[in-house]
Amino acid sequence: MKSIKTTLNHIQNYPIIPVYYNDDVDLCISIIQACYEGGIRAFEFTNRGKKAIDNFAALVDYKNKHLPELYLGIGTIKTVEEAKQYIQLGADFIVSPVVNPAIAEITLKKDILWIPGCMTPTEVSVAENAGAPLIKLFPGSIVGPDFLKNIKPLFPSLLFMPTGGIGLEKESLDAWFSKGAVAIGLGSNLFQAPANSSTPDDFQWLVKRCKEIFATL
Repeated sequence: MKSIKTTLNHIQNYPIIPVYYNDDVDLCISIIQACYEGGIRAFEFTNRGKKAIDNFAALVDYKNKHLPELYLGIGTIKTVEEAKQYIQLGADFIVSPVVNPAIAEITLKKDILWIPGCMTPTEVSVAENAGAPLIKLFPGSIVGPDFLKNIKPLFPSLLFMPTGGIGLEKESLDAWFSKGAVAIGLGSNLFQAPANSSTPDDFQWLVKRCKEIFATL
């Protein structure tokens, strides 16, 4: 089990976090393997479908056998019951789209990182008071980098990770990092195969894309 401090350090060392879900477990494994080959070392699988629990359990097993440096978290966790279930399955960190302080009680007790989703200063303050050290700014495409620049001085002890609708371009990523982000969550934009890919199912395009992103940081 990773500690909160260890996970925070790991995320800051590998600050691109893919955010992904699919019902097809084999596809999930192929995606996470390609991301790992591309340099990803923290990955958020989301609790967004009927196969989420089974697929996450399979990913944890695959990670333990083949991806020794990967920290695998679970996202879209809104209740204490969900948090407990995925912690038992082996989640390295918990991500929420909302601020539910009751989840913090569970994660702090077990020394597991909880990353709540916030969109306003009030939500950030509630998350801070609940003990969250890292805040997910969501949706990132709505609040924008200047929002982070303006609220960061209000919360000097907190770290921020924008997620949602963020472009892959160097200019987009640089805008967030230059305004104070310590990590960025990338969703559907990361997983769209290039139109000119002759073999989209071998996911070498995803390996290449992840490598290119890290090369620009």
